[in-house]
Amino acid sequence: MSLITIIWSMSASACLTLAEINLVVWCRDRKAWANLLFSLTATFTAAWTFCELWMMRADTPREFAYVLRWGHVAVCLLVVSLVVFTRLFLGAGRAWLAWLVCGLRAFLLFPNFLGGQNLNFREVTRLGHMKLFGESVTIGEGVPNPWILLGQVSLVILIIYLADATITAWQRGNRHHALTVGASVVFFVLVATGQSLLVFYGIIRVPYVGSVFFIGLIIVMGYELGSEMLRAARLDRKLQVSEAGLHEIEERMRLAVEAADFGIWARDLVNDEVWATDKWRALFGFSETERLQYGHVMERVHPGDREAVSLIMKNTAEGHGSGALEHRLILPNNQVRWISSLGRAEFDASGRAILIRGISQDITERKRAEEETQNLRREIAHVGRISMMGQLASALAHEINQPLGAILRNAEAAELFLHNASPDLDEIRAILADIRRDDQRAVDVIDRMRRLLKRQSLDKRPVDMGKLIGGVVGLLRSDAAARQVKLQVAVADDLPPALGDPVHLQQVLMNLIVNGMDALDDANGEERRISVSASAAGAKAVEVAVSDSGRGVPADKLTDIFDPFFTTKPKGMGMGLCISRTIIEAHHGRLWAENPKEGGAAFRFTLPIEEKDASP
Repeated sequence: MSLITIIWSMSASACLTLAEINLVVWCRDRKAWANLLFSLTATFTAAWTFCELWMMRADTPREFAYVLRWGHVAVCLLVVSLVVFTRLFLGAGRAWLAWLVCGLRAFLLFPNFLGGQNLNFREVTRLGHMKLFGESVTIGEGVPNPWILLGQVSLVILIIYLADATITAWQRGNRHHALTVGASVVFFVLVATGQSLLVFYGIIRVPYVGSVFFIGLIIVMGYELGSEMLRAARLDRKLQVSEAGLHEIEERMRLAVEAADFGIWARDLVNDEVWATDKWRALFGFSETERLQYGHVMERVHPGDREAVSLIMKNTAEGHGSGALEHRLILPNNQVRWISSLGRAEFDASGRAILIRGISQDITERKRAEEETQNLRREIAHVGRISMMGQLASALAHEINQPLGAILRNAEAAELFLHNASPDLDEIRAILADIRRDDQRAVDVIDRMRRLLKRQSLDKRPVDMGKLIGGVVGLLRSDAAARQVKLQVAVADDLPPALGDPVHLQQVLMNLIVNGMDALDDANGEERRISVSASAAGAKAVEVAVSDSGRGVPADKLTDIFDPFFTTKPKGMGMGLCISRTIIEAHHGRLWAENPKEGGAAFRFTLPIEEKDASP
């Protein structure tokens, strides 16, 4: 067998082998369109290679013309597949140039079959011969076909299209493919086109051997696609390893979720559908196969909580990203269940929320425990208030005795005036006004005591701490005088109102002041003093301090004194400071004790201030 036959046959066989491999790849992955286009390009290159070999071995002009005519069909299909491959692989190339090249090559098939023996020649008149690799090969000669000029123009447009696609891919950052595939395609197509033009115009006397350059193009394209497949295979192996690890993580997460008793859900904001695990469905009272929509879920939410749930969902979807809420459910059997839910939104490229994922947990038992704890706190606070009645009895008697005594004296004076034949009515009116004022004073004292001893929950409102401190100090001033204790009050100017329950705060202040007076009973010294002060503690809190001039609290007892039933008094119950700290913490404040450097003990607590609406 001749060397030319071996070379051209092997080249065509290599192209067909690569075409078959890439066709199999496409059959397994129908999205691998680049592999399919490369398979077609390699197949049509092999067809043109066989046509070149046949033309070099042609015996008659008619045979040469016949082979060249069908060779243009292979060239047309080769050009079309190459154009589409370039656009898919590089992701670049002007569409109108691609349509122009493909349309022009398809149109030239008409003059190829109808305008002479083929697109190159109207008629092949004779066959020339020359030596190639030491063998005699055939060269066709004849009358040129004018339509060949349009075919040459289509090849020039093809080169322009390929160069434009390569430059665009380079500018977009896809420089590796632009350099390896794009530049190679431009180079080999340019060389093959130049060789065919030089042969047609007789500048060089050689056969058509464009397939040699196209085979180089096929090798470059096949290498790059092979590299892509190798990278894909490596990624697939990594993906398999990752999937195995992901499966392990999923199993661990499933165990963690089951241990935490969570239910997982996801709301599709586009289709308004809800996906949920079986645990979540059981929490909300849905069956495992029931189709869920957001409206179905909201029907299970307690009417009193629906507005809050809708607001959290809206805020999460509108850009907050995440939200948390505790709400109630009403199950089909009318059972009420408390649920804690946490959700997080996912957004598309335009920033629009498309999905909210979250978890839910049954917190009914925790809510019951919190309610029981709160009830117990109220009971303890009530017991503490009752335990102080004995200490407050003398103060109450003194406070009421003063207005009652004044009322009695004014009533006796009025009676004397009425014995006169012409009583002074203006003086009687003044006496009655004094009686009314003293009566109101007695009513206020009794009302403060009644509200203090009455069982009630926290009723938070803005509290003027100056007035609150003044009222408590006024209530205890007589007891302080009897104990020879001086009460001092210092309230900062422009102190903002605190947010709290006045009755409970009175109880705390009264307890701290009484404790201070008890501490002074055994203190030696000329000055027996208790100071009550109120000042701002930053921008969001008020600090109240009750300090005495006694011996102070032992350093090792500063933290223990707030424990239940811990007391330093011989007859103390050990509940006053514990109750006081509970009340302050219920107000979201803090109560602590310290020993100032100047001596004595100081008890301080903070309260949040009333937040003002910043809206215009």
